[in-house]
Amino acid sequence: QVQLVESGGGAVQAGGSLRLSCAASGSTYSSNWMGWFRQAPGKEREGVAAIFTGIGNTYYSESVKGRFTISKDNAKNTLYLQMNSLKPEDTAMYYCAARTANALTRLSGALNPVSYNVWGQGTQVTVSS
Repeated sequence: QVQLVESGGGAVQAGGSLRLSCAASGSTYSSNWMGWFRQAPGKEREGVAAIFTGIGNTYYSESVKGRFTISKDNAKNTLYLQMNSLKPEDTAMYYCAARTANALTRLSGALNPVSYNVWGQGTQVTVSS
């Protein structure tokens, strides 16, 4: 099984940057899809960015397109989310997720949380105005 551990969250002022990391361990070879999701208090979890690790295709939500960049270092088994031009509305708990070969649900969209079956514990991002 795959284990995911996020890091890099913190507090930053609007306009600032943060880079989130997600260290993957275990059977990482079976994770073709990986993504970043976020959940603010009282809101549903939403997809932010995703990557198809096989060929590197990336997907972004409209709210972060042009500001966030997802990438993966295969040698380090680490997923990144570079977040620039942060806004107060980006404040949320950010989660790393992976879809493994034994996922029980159908792939229902790269940014749909139900497509992913392995989740990290989350890292908090707080953006002040």
